[in-house]
Amino acid sequence: MSAAPAYNEDKGGSAGPGEPEYGHDPASGGIFSSDYKRHDDLKAMLDTNKDSLKLEAMKRIVAMIARGKNASDLFPAVVKNVACKNIEVKKLVYVYLVRYAEEQQDLALLSISTFQRGLKDPNQLIRASALRVLSSIRVPIIVPIMMLAIKEAASDMSPYVRKTAAHAIPKLYSLDSDQKDQLIEVIEKLLADKTTLVAGSVVMAFEEVCPERIDLIHKNYRKLCNLLIDVEEWGQVVIISMLTRYARTQFLSPTQNESLLEENSEKAFYGSEEDEAKGPGSEEAASTALPTRKPYVMDPDHRLLLRNTKPLLQSRSAAVVMAVAQLYFHLAPKAEVGVIAKALVRLLRSHSEVQYVVLQNVATMSIKRRVSTGPRPALVVQQGMFEPYLKSFYIRSTDPTQIKILKLEVLTNLANETNIPTVLREFQTYIRSMDKDFVAATIQAIGRCATNIGRVRDTCLNGLVQLLSNRDELVVAESVVVIKKLLQMQPAQHGEIIKHLAKLTDNIQVPMARASILWLIGEYCEHVPRIAPDVLRKMAKSFTAEEDIVKLQVINLAAKLYLTNSKQTKLLTQYVLSLAKYDQNYDIRDRARFTRQLIVPSEQGGALSRHAKKLFLAPKPAPVLESSFKDRDHFQLGSLSHLLNAKATGYQELPDWPEEAPDPSVRNVEVPEWTKCSNREKRKEKEKPFYSDSEGESGPTESADSDPESESESESKSSSESGSGESSSESDNEDQEEDEEKGRSSESEQSEEEGKKKKMKKRKKVPEGQEGGSSSDEGSDSSSSSSESEMTSETEEEQVEPASWRKKTPPSSKSAPAAKEVSLLDLEDFTPPSVQPVSPPTVVSTSLAADLEGLTLTDSPLVPSLLSPVSGAGRQELLHRVAGEGLAVDYTFSRQPFSGDPHMVSVHIHFSNSSDTPIKGLHVGTPKLPPGISIQEFPEIESLAPGESTTVVMGINFCDSTQAANFQLCTQTRQFYVSIQPPVGELMAPVFLSENEFKKEQAKLTGMNEITEKLTLPDTCRSDHIVVQKVTATANLGRVPCGTSDEYRFAGRTLTSGSLVLLTLDARPTGAAQLTVNSEKMVIGTMLVKDVVQALTQ
Repeated sequence: MSAAPAYNEDKGGSAGPGEPEYGHDPASGGIFSSDYKRHDDLKAMLDTNKDSLKLEAMKRIVAMIARGKNASDLFPAVVKNVACKNIEVKKLVYVYLVRYAEEQQDLALLSISTFQRGLKDPNQLIRASALRVLSSIRVPIIVPIMMLAIKEAASDMSPYVRKTAAHAIPKLYSLDSDQKDQLIEVIEKLLADKTTLVAGSVVMAFEEVCPERIDLIHKNYRKLCNLLIDVEEWGQVVIISMLTRYARTQFLSPTQNESLLEENSEKAFYGSEEDEAKGPGSEEAASTALPTRKPYVMDPDHRLLLRNTKPLLQSRSAAVVMAVAQLYFHLAPKAEVGVIAKALVRLLRSHSEVQYVVLQNVATMSIKRRVSTGPRPALVVQQGMFEPYLKSFYIRSTDPTQIKILKLEVLTNLANETNIPTVLREFQTYIRSMDKDFVAATIQAIGRCATNIGRVRDTCLNGLVQLLSNRDELVVAESVVVIKKLLQMQPAQHGEIIKHLAKLTDNIQVPMARASILWLIGEYCEHVPRIAPDVLRKMAKSFTAEEDIVKLQVINLAAKLYLTNSKQTKLLTQYVLSLAKYDQNYDIRDRARFTRQLIVPSEQGGALSRHAKKLFLAPKPAPVLESSFKDRDHFQLGSLSHLLNAKATGYQELPDWPEEAPDPSVRNVEVPEWTKCSNREKRKEKEKPFYSDSEGESGPTESADSDPESESESESKSSSESGSGESSSESDNEDQEEDEEKGRSSESEQSEEEGKKKKMKKRKKVPEGQEGGSSSDEGSDSSSSSSESEMTSETEEEQVEPASWRKKTPPSSKSAPAAKEVSLLDLEDFTPPSVQPVSPPTVVSTSLAADLEGLTLTDSPLVPSLLSPVSGAGRQELLHRVAGEGLAVDYTFSRQPFSGDPHMVSVHIHFSNSSDTPIKGLHVGTPKLPPGISIQEFPEIESLAPGESTTVVMGINFCDSTQAANFQLCTQTRQFYVSIQPPVGELMAPVFLSENEFKKEQAKLTGMNEITEKLTLPDTCRSDHIVVQKVTATANLGRVPCGTSDEYRFAGRTLTSGSLVLLTLDARPTGAAQLTVNSEKMVIGTMLVKDVVQALTQ
């Protein structure tokens, strides 16, 4: 009676030590419990208003999942707490949703708006978790939302969120492969990221989505090599694998002229202290000595990869060491491959799973290096790699069977005339093992040693013959099979062994061994003329009971004896063929009929029977005992396909070396000469070496960014450079390369935030004389505001960039600073700066242009002068001149009405020919556009002479979305794939409304059509002029009159649908402000709020 109350008490409460926890376990409640009462306590805790109880419940649920229990029935109760304000609860809810979102898609879709709000949470962990859950919902209908979320996360300030965005890219690609073009743009943007946290994840996304787009790696190659040492271990494996494939397509083979190399010139990796004391010059001296012996000269980028991966051989991760080993095996000169040997041997002390993978690769490396390159095998490098560690491959009794067999394989590959006595003594010990599979593999290894090393062939054969008296039938059988193969090499000298084998037919029952004996007797029957007929007699008696493989050899033996000794064996042969004629196996029946027609003369087959001896008794070449790893080297080492010796799903073949080296300049990121000079000047004036290193290595576009990513990256680069031990000239070159990479990364991101930073810098740099002259034409109000902005810009520069910006200003005349700014802001635009100079008066007249935009202007030249400077996107690169083979293409959003269609965005395309030959037939090819997007092509440009530039206008209807318009720029000889993606602010046109009309329309667009965001305006953004300037630079809106001084109103319409977009900024003198956007297009409103907030708060 006491058992029942105890059961009821334990059911709902916590259990004591050693007892089951009924609330935690889905199978709780005992044998007779009902399912509907499962987890009632957890559901009640999740429905309470106390965060502590919710947190406890979520901890228990996550613990259940970690133990492998099914908690899917709690999904409705958990998903209700997705909007909980407690951050700890929200984190655990997101962990649960990532696990079950794919199973409960309908319920997860109900909370999708909450996930979207989570993407804007101040906490980076919540933003990342929200994106992770969103990408786990495998429903095609939310693909646009996922794409938008990934694009936003790719521009997030937190590197952790950007890393999560990179992880979400393959998920979206597997859900909808049509999004590949847009995902490639995000990958290109993330590849330019300077943070080590992001590098591995984005390379993984690159490998999943577009591994064929090797051109995306060119400009980031050196950066990835330099960051490799600081990336997490998982990322290091992915990057090394990708760089291995990249190097095989971009560099020449270092082994193409190996015949001139001497035996082994590499220095041991784990050398003595004396070797290390020689300093970095010794390695460089060796590398400079090699080219004197051979004409091959290694590409500096090839050497950079080998140099930066070498320290990773000391990594604690076996996967990283294995990845570096395969890179050296596939890419390094033979003289340098030896450095990986000791690192791989070190891994043999790890777990058996790791040993198995490492030994598979060591076996392939050792057999590969034995390939003959002339009259004798090229064993030099192989000996240098693994022979000093021969004892590390000796087999222990505690090793699993598969490890033993792999070690046997390596020992056999390493055996040579010097160490063969030691190896054979080891094999002699292994034969006494109780592991029969291992013993059989040992006997095969002895046979291979006898085949490879002629000096010990007789010794091995005698040892195998002694094994024929072993009590174990499997040992005897395996010995027979190996002896058969060895006897084929010198059959005339070993007649006694064949007689000894013939006597074993009465005892050996293993089919393969019996078949081998019969084959030997039949093949060399002239050496045993008395014994062979008797063996056939015995086999004929037991023919029906033999295995199929033995029956086939009995038929062969009968045919050969009939041809050589027909007097004694004619009747026996006919008897055997008659038995075989009615055998159950059709192979044996067919062989019997075939043999009878060949050896027995008949009227029809007489001509064929004359050649029977040539067919049956032809001399046969001796078999070559080869390793099972001989052909595995065509798979990339370290891959799953190599491990399985079969092509796995997703495996990418390792490319062959190119015949001629591709152009190495594609990895160069060019910068103006004065930038390089100023870099060296800054380096001379360092006071604090550690911190000034990070400042000196930051590029000109990044010097004002104080985010932790740039700091962490610069620290990692300085540490990696300090440990590399290179000469000063090399370090200077690397610094310049890093500057070039940073310039390219800032260019390729194309985010609105970067564009606005550059815009503000450009405006701040207008000289005082010019700005004063322009402001005098505008009146006192604009002049006062311009002087105020001048002062604020100067103070900002002094605070953020005390010395670096002044050094970046070239020592030129005062009339040229505007022209210099174009090349500064667009590091990859090397066209003459005078093509599109910045006119100072338009900067001050921005607010005036915004006020007049809604008016009908009849003077056509006035329109571009008023509207074009408001554009916040700036001039962006469409095609770099290196990729375009001399054709450089940029584009700008002009904000002018497009004459062909008012619903289209007017885009100015700037062409520049920097090649030596004219470019003919420039036109737009067949565009590959998403639904709804259309393009109005520009007229074909017949010819563009060298050094000339031209500008054309094309219209694009983006259908009120920020999706990229992808199309082809075609010449007479080439096609270039390009894409234009608009900022959300360029998708609208300004409208003029009175204050009452604005309020009336705003009242109609409330509820879900209203997005509100609170912000704090910095001190530099308190004046009317600055606020209006920043808003109109971000979005193409017209200003609406307002009666109060603390409120700013702007209005516009989307170009395609004509939907109103109303923007209100309520600013307080203290700096607190509230931004409100009203629009039917909720996605546009959300993106516009984000862009305007970034512009106002930066």
